Amino acid sequence: MSAKTYEVRTYGCQMNVHDSERLSGLLEDAGYVPAPKDAEGADVVVFNTCAVRENADNRLYGNLGQLAPKKAARPGMQIAVGGCLAQKDRDTIVKKAPWVDVVFGTHNIGKLPVLLERARVQEEAQVEIAESLEAFPSTLPTRRESAYAAWVSISVGCNNTCTFCIVPALRGKEKDRRPGDILAEIEALVDEGVSEITLLGQNVNAYGSDIGDREAFSKLLRACGKIEGLERVRFTSPHPRDFTDDVIAAMAETPNVMPQLHMPLQSGSDTVLKAMRRSYRQERFLGIIEKVRAAMPDAAISTDIIVGFPGETEEDFEQTLHVVRESRFAQAFTFQYSKRPGTPAAEMDGQIPKEVVQARYERLVALQEEISWEENKKQVGRTLEVMVAEGEGRKDDATRRLSGRAPDNRLVHFTRPEEPVRPGDMVTVEITYAAPHHLLAEGPVQAVRRTRAGDAWEKRNAAPAAKPAGVMLGLPTIGAPAPSPAPAAGCGCD
Repeated sequence: MSAKTYEVRTYGCQMNVHDSERLSGLLEDAGYVPAPKDAEGADVVVFNTCAVRENADNRLYGNLGQLAPKKAARPGMQIAVGGCLAQKDRDTIVKKAPWVDVVFGTHNIGKLPVLLERARVQEEAQVEIAESLEAFPSTLPTRRESAYAAWVSISVGCNNTCTFCIVPALRGKEKDRRPGDILAEIEALVDEGVSEITLLGQNVNAYGSDIGDREAFSKLLRACGKIEGLERVRFTSPHPRDFTDDVIAAMAETPNVMPQLHMPLQSGSDTVLKAMRRSYRQERFLGIIEKVRAAMPDAAISTDIIVGFPGETEEDFEQTLHVVRESRFAQAFTFQYSKRPGTPAAEMDGQIPKEVVQARYERLVALQEEISWEENKKQVGRTLEVMVAEGEGRKDDATRRLSGRAPDNRLVHFTRPEEPVRPGDMVTVEITYAAPHHLLAEGPVQAVRRTRAGDAWEKRNAAPAAKPAGVMLGLPTIGAPAPSPAPAAGCGCD
């Protein structure tokens, strides 16, 4: 009898991507195998949902509706729904889609295999939503998408009360992992060949508030610098309120912490920031940017911006444009405000007409596109060490190029070298051309450095195994990224 197959479909922020890697690991531990990409379907389909956007539920029920006839024609097929929307809607999902077998929340993803088996034996839907975290996602079995890069969760939940965000209500209050547990996981990943890790949290630089140490995050960054074989450290997403000078110093002084920062702005208007219940103002935000640039002149800074928040005036919007001009972001992930059911902002007066929001959004995107291009042009002539990536250049085969990420996370397309290189290996290239969304290195590769990360990729692919279908590579975005399709750094709620 052949093993049952599974497919995980992921929506939302990188926390969900990380959770999906764990869901895949749990299912494989339970004996399931990934469904081949060319298969008609899977025996188990898992939706890992997001509740950030206004139409998230419509998207889910539309997808569930498409699966109903497939399930009817496939005896034994099961459908599970987890993530933030499952935490929010609970019993509603089974009422609207009675063919769903399992509903689980953000706090109990480790229960998925048990719930699937219980639903099969009892022949009825299982809905189990935990109200508090049962296990950090990083402590569960995993099937990582990448052999050379990994997420490491350092905290879950959020203590902020932003009026546009429903995540704290669904993920709960912040809970921090012990530093020793985090470092032990990173060391184990490096032993497996991972050379780049991204520290992950809903509000990553608030790390330490749960364990009573305000400098815990900077200490963690410095400790990462002492791990032999760990070449690149990134983190996402921080909050301006908690971004302190000791973190800037740790970034600047720790060689393997990359010169890249995602700092969510949301709005440049003090009036709107107050209505959003953001605990900083324009001056504070620009002060952080100035300090980061003084400590790390080559740092690439990206951001999240919401356009059309209730009550936003033209003057408020002009203040956002002012901060964008001053900050010179490498890229900005821009979102047209949409009502999140269950958030205070959804009930506020002064909801902005769609056509006004759209016009402002287009002006912001155009400005950021111009800045991104100008900032990328400054990279021309620089020699960079690029980590070879897997599948990031959609035209690579046609152009005979490969793609990778510079230290500051800019996407670089480079000439394929004569000697073979693998994802995770490092190449040294000179940037010859800049576009708003990427850089080109059209000359010959200057050097190739084969790495343990490349070895790990080669070992994984020596015995091909199908990847989990439906889990998107990179960091999926919720809004329209401006200007780049490069990884977003969050769900717009940091």
